Amino acid sequence: MWIPNLPITVITGVAATAGALCLFKDMHGGSPFDRNVKAEGKTVVITGANTGIGKEAVWEFAKRGAKVFMACRDMTSCEETRREIVLETGNKYIYCRPCNLASLASVREFVNRFKSEEPKLDILVNNAAVMETPKGVTKDGFETQLGVNHMGHFLLTNLLLDTLKASAPSRVVVVTCDAHRRGDIHKEDLNMSQQYEPNAAYCQTKLANLLFARELGRRLLESGVSVSAVDPGFSDTNLTRHMPMSKSMTRFIIYPVFWPVMKMPRAAAQVILHAALDDQLANSAGDYYVDMKLATPSEKAQDYELAMWLWKVSEKWTRLYDAPAQTNAPQ
Repeated sequence: MWIPNLPITVITGVAATAGALCLFKDMHGGSPFDRNVKAEGKTVVITGANTGIGKEAVWEFAKRGAKVFMACRDMTSCEETRREIVLETGNKYIYCRPCNLASLASVREFVNRFKSEEPKLDILVNNAAVMETPKGVTKDGFETQLGVNHMGHFLLTNLLLDTLKASAPSRVVVVTCDAHRRGDIHKEDLNMSQQYEPNAAYCQTKLANLLFARELGRRLLESGVSVSAVDPGFSDTNLTRHMPMSKSMTRFIIYPVFWPVMKMPRAAAQVILHAALDDQLANSAGDYYVDMKLATPSEKAQDYELAMWLWKVSEKWTRLYDAPAQTNAPQ
């Protein structure tokens, strides 16, 4: 009777399982956005563009012929990423520009420099984010996640609105996620200075992203500027680097368990391409897309009065209409 060789059997089984997991992962990542859609002649700004989903979005836009400005805090990493993308895509019109969303002064400096260099802006992608950071505040006194994920992007977008309108048809893409469904806007303590909980603070900012997108879309009706909020899904990026799990030995157990259902960054970036380039979204007014499909956000995200309240507070806290030289702190 033939007896299978145990080592060969084990190796074959492991290889077959690994292959099946990889196939499942590819299928779970979803279909890519239409590769035939080009972006020649378009100018794109992407925040958080040096790593993860932002980096892959830059690669995709570059491959399709766009001129891309990478708005990043870490310029060393940004330049390394830029060189890599230029070499891989053959598109030399990729630029790094400093933009620290945790500093409103840095945001204003980025906008001033961009406007001095570029006459138009076709696509703005608000992608950068931090997640579950330790308790802290930005240079302007905002809770870190609120400052980076919402306030910085709120100011950036509003300061670029005149250019976006002049460049119409143009688009704003706001990256959020399903965590918005667990979020609350803490009206009495938006900065969460009295009782800080990292996950609650993160979920608040993701809800704020959707409220901002919907209110911005309402304000830009008939302007030629479309606004979409997108959820890239559960993605394999370094966004979770501040979570306790990522700093403990448990990551070696948890990561392999979730790896098969985590999207690779390039697969996750397809929702950005879809919102930025699909002709069917040309009139989007704050609509929410998951896996390139129109979805319904939480009831709180559809609260018009809450969106208005957050907009007014954000205007005040970022001192949107003040002279750039003036300082800012939450009141």
